[in-house]
Amino acid sequence: MKPAYVALNAGSSSIKFSIYVADGDALLLRSHGAIEDLGEAPRFLACDAGGGVLHQQAFAAGADHAAVLGMLLGWIDAHLGPDRLAAVGHRVVHGGNLFAGPVCVDDGVVERLARLAPLAPLHQPHNLAAIRAIAALHPALPQVACFDTAFHLGNPPVSRMYALPRALQGEGVMRYGFHGLSYEYIAGELPRYLPDGADRVVVAHLGNGASMCALSKGRSIASSMGFSALDGLPMGTRSGSIDPAVVLYLVQEKGLSPEAVSHLLYHESGLLGVSGISHDVRTLLHSAEPRAAQALDLMVYRVGRELGSLAFALQGLDAIVFTAGIGEHATQMRKRICEGAAWLSVRLDDVANEAGNACITRPDSEVSAWVIPTNEEIVIARHTRRLACRVRAGTGQPIT
Repeated sequence: MKPAYVALNAGSSSIKFSIYVADGDALLLRSHGAIEDLGEAPRFLACDAGGGVLHQQAFAAGADHAAVLGMLLGWIDAHLGPDRLAAVGHRVVHGGNLFAGPVCVDDGVVERLARLAPLAPLHQPHNLAAIRAIAALHPALPQVACFDTAFHLGNPPVSRMYALPRALQGEGVMRYGFHGLSYEYIAGELPRYLPDGADRVVVAHLGNGASMCALSKGRSIASSMGFSALDGLPMGTRSGSIDPAVVLYLVQEKGLSPEAVSHLLYHESGLLGVSGISHDVRTLLHSAEPRAAQALDLMVYRVGRELGSLAFALQGLDAIVFTAGIGEHATQMRKRICEGAAWLSVRLDDVANEAGNACITRPDSEVSAWVIPTNEEIVIARHTRRLACRVRAGTGQPIT
């Protein structure tokens, strides 16, 4: 009988999961899947490690987190057979300044995380809904919260500050950075890919949500995202950085409510807003509409500008890493970004890029470029195993 660990990523309309089973010191992927269209007509799909379908199921319209998680936990228990579910780890978007690493969840942790909901209103409540639902269904099952902000918490103070009155900083208005679980994974993988001495790396996590991070010897020192996951690069439906006066204009001159402005910036902007067609880069790359090209032009331009900014933070650059959906699969986007970075002595190898090689630059490129698939789920599972084992062994409180 082997212990199993579930990595859970609960959002507003979906719950994604991966199940890992301990095999000695290793964690092996057993299965993965998702429950999509929560609140509408939820459907459940589970696959084995190789992608083969294990289970499909539809739910009654309007089923909530508690209902679908009860089914999911029951399916996991049956699926594991003689193995046992030892703990569940959650991706939690915001840990604020309270949590510098993953923690075992108790009522006090949930209460503190709930107070951070205004800093991540579209993510935090749903992360917590899953935690509460599992606690109600299985009170004795250990749960671990893993934070997207924790990896950036050690950034230099100057990189975290806004030029606002200090009282606001004391209330938590500062730069946090996100996608930390992805960057943590990439930082751990870098020694396998990069030559010795490649210590100044910019990682571009380019997906429907997109950000960039400057790594100095594997540690985050600056991020494109700031106070919220709305900041930085234009994304699928999110605006990225805009002049704060635009928000004032929308409220004061256009008469939009704060809720309407939030919806516009989070759900109607980004690639979708500029193109008027789609938030999906694949659709835009195949579109003949000029607006589709303009949306992609804007994203490439903003990635290039952020690359320059993060190279300054690093005081030089040794390598660029592309990861996440767009970064790992959109060869044309990688090509355009690398060609735009020729001033940094990036020399793209077109053949390697089209082939999807790990290294996509020529041998004479002073700054190398790489494609490294990310794996946030294994990071969550590793942290969950470590902390759950400590709790069972009675060796003290989890590291906070």
